Amino acid sequence: MKVNLVKDVMTEKVITVSKNTTVGELSRILLKNKISGLPVVDDAGKLIGMVTDADIITEDMEPIFPIYFDPLIISYAFIENFEKYKKDIKEYLKTPVGEIMSRRVKSVKKDTPVSEAAKIMVRDKINRIPVVDENNKVIGIVARADILKSMVTEAEKASDNNIQK
Repeated sequence: MKVNLVKDVMTEKVITVSKNTTVGELSRILLKNKISGLPVVDDAGKLIGMVTDADIITEDMEPIFPIYFDPLIISYAFIENFEKYKKDIKEYLKTPVGEIMSRRVKSVKKDTPVSEAAKIMVRDKINRIPVVDENNKVIGIVARADILKSMVTEAEKASDNNIQK
């Protein structure tokens, strides 16, 4: 039986950011591409971190809304808190990704078995793993969806083979 390797399922066109990319720019990239995280690389394309939508969302940024909201009775305190919140968000969006990224990143090589990548994802509770070459340069990424697609494809092949027998 053929062992599926990461190179067989990885996405090769990887969107990356630098540590100097702002949280605002990162947010736009994630939303535009409908993804939830991506590798952070240095100028040479070498992996230095990972950043996800979970890294962006902080407890400190939660707006304070009144429990009872009557449009005719908006308290000055609420408006003041909301204005502070808007100011805080504008400042936060200028934060460099390097300040919020995870530096301890799991990565795999292209010849790693898909089963090993899946074990890492489950064990470390991560949704994607960058694929790097021998110089730690990002050459791909494997997401849980890639592994799921691989599993379904293999199951369908096995099913087709059983039907033909």
